[in-house]
Amino acid sequence: VHNNIEQVLKAGHRAKDLVKQILAFSRKSEQDKKIILITPIIKEVLKLLRASLPTTIEIRQHIDPGLGAIFADPTQIHQVMMNLGTNSAHAMENTGGLLEVRASNVDLDDEAASQYPGLVPGRYIRLAVSDTGHGIDSKTLERIFDPYFTTKTKDKGTGMGLAVVHGIVKSHDGMITVNSEPDVGTVFQVYIPILESDSVSELFAAEPSILPNGTEHILFVDDEKPIVELGREMLESLGYVVTGR
Repeated sequence: VHNNIEQVLKAGHRAKDLVKQILAFSRKSEQDKKIILITPIIKEVLKLLRASLPTTIEIRQHIDPGLGAIFADPTQIHQVMMNLGTNSAHAMENTGGLLEVRASNVDLDDEAASQYPGLVPGRYIRLAVSDTGHGIDSKTLERIFDPYFTTKTKDKGTGMGLAVVHGIVKSHDGMITVNSEPDVGTVFQVYIPILESDSVSELFAAEPSILPNGTEHILFVDDEKPIVELGREMLESLGYVVTGR
C-alpha cells in the first residue's frame, strides 16, 4: 500500500509540473515580474548544477561585471537557466565535456535587431549556454522548441522543457536562438531587454495606486460570517454604506 501511495504521489507531482509547463508555454501562468539582476540567478543555478552533475562535465562561467537590470520574473528566469543547463548536461552525460555560460550586455542596432524576428533595437543581456556534447542535427533543430517534441526516452522527459523556455523568453519580450553542429556541440543564446535607467527610476518612483472610494450602499453577501464582517469593515473604511448578510 505504501508503495502504491508513493506512485500515486509521484504521478500527481508529475501532472502538476506538466500543467505548470503547459501554462508557461502558453504564457497564461501568472508572473511576478520585478526589477532584478540576473547574475545571482546564474550563479545559483550553476551551483545547483555542479552539485548534481558528474565530475566528467566541467562548468565554466564568464559573467561581465555591470550587467544591466531587467524587468522579469526571477523564478521563471531561474527555470530558463536550469532547463538550458540541464539540457546541455544531458548531451554530455555519456562522454563528459564542457558546459559554458556567458552573460554580457549587448547593443543591437537596426541591422542587428533585424536578424532576430520580434526584437527591436536596444540594449539587451545576452545569455549564452554552450556545451561540447553530441550536437543536434538539422531536422531536430527545426522542431526543437515544439511542445512534446523530444529525443529523450519516455522516462527521461516530456518534451516541454525547451518549449517552456521559449514561451518564458517571449513573454519577457526576448528571443532565444540555437546553433548546433553534430559531434561538435550546441549553443543557446537568450536575449532579454535591459531596463533603461529612466524606466528603472520610474518603476521605483511609481506612487502606489489609490483605492477607489464612494458613498454608495453595498449589499455584501457570503455564507461565512467572518468573511462578511471583514468585507463590511474594508468597504466601510472606503466610505461606503454596507449591509452584510
